[in-house]
Amino acid sequence: MRHRRKGRKLGRDKDHREALLINLTKSLFLYEEINTTEAKAKEMARWAEKIITLAKVDSVHHRRNAFRVVRDRTLVKKLFDVIAPRYRDRLGGYTTIIKLKYRQGDNALICKVKLV
Repeated sequence: MRHRRKGRKLGRDKDHREALLINLTKSLFLYEEINTTEAKAKEMARWAEKIITLAKVDSVHHRRNAFRVVRDRTLVKKLFDVIAPRYRDRLGGYTTIIKLKYRQGDNALICKVKLV
């Protein structure tokens, strides 16, 4: 039974799902807005919120933990020096999901995920 299980499987196994979410999160931090399906957007927003909350306190430990997810030194630097200082006074809700349209091929709902 699936009681009290959090997260979506997105039709992938664990390693593929984590790689997908890491790549989406990296793209969000790099471009500060991306388009993807609704389910992927909601899952990725959870990951991004956790990493931004981690980056609000600048320490070596937090930088290393962020690097474990982002796996790119320039993005970690941007995350700690540019993105996180914007949200010093904010307790959460760093991302917003805007529904755009339905994809023509499979009618999947496409959303834009933006950093607020």
